[in-house]
Amino acid sequence: MVVDAHGINHYFSKSMNINVVAFDDNDHICDSLSMLLGDAPGIDLKACLRDCNSVVADMHLFSPDVVIMDIDMPGLNGIEGVKLIKKHFPAIQILMQTAFDDDVKVFAAIQAGATGYILKNTKPLSLIDAIYEVYNGGAPMTPAIARKVLFQFNKFASEIPKEEYNLSVRESEVLALLVKGFSYKMIADKMNITYDTVRAHMKKIYEKLHVSSMTEAVAKAINKKLFDKY
Repeated sequence: MVVDAHGINHYFSKSMNINVVAFDDNDHICDSLSMLLGDAPGIDLKACLRDCNSVVADMHLFSPDVVIMDIDMPGLNGIEGVKLIKKHFPAIQILMQTAFDDDVKVFAAIQAGATGYILKNTKPLSLIDAIYEVYNGGAPMTPAIARKVLFQFNKFASEIPKEEYNLSVRESEVLALLVKGFSYKMIADKMNITYDTVRAHMKKIYEKLHVSSMTEAVAKAINKKLFDKY
């Protein structure tokens, strides 16, 4: 995020008018947001609401461009609120501002549809900066939050099971050799089987991988990481 000498983000333009709605059950936080954003050029804080139990109706009423969302609130929590907003108003940008920085809550908020995530102890100018940035298509996060998101993403990706195609041992061997660049004849020689047997295995491989050519079979084996090397 780039801020000039006057503390105004370079995303800001004089014609900008960002309608903002905040959700936070802490009266002190709402008062602070009202004071801070009341003086921020191009930002109009429409409301600071104490819960998001009527979040869909609130979006209709205030028509915000950006929502600042807390997580821990009475009734519907902020993450569920984000899901509802993105379901009914996908164009609204959501900036999480919470006291939570644990990996699971951060990742859950991003998965729900939040575009940015900053902590409540963030400097006031950085919050204004984040609003400009998220409105203009950015995804503001502190480096620490970004690392947590990356950690959770990698953990999530590693836990996704490989798709099962139920290849037999021999079919897997044939496909592995094919991926290594062996021809049908070379595979037959390597496995000490006939050329026609290789073709029979390939027919089964095509059926199980839902492909129709050798190139597609190799591409799918590599893309789906059917073999550890790839």
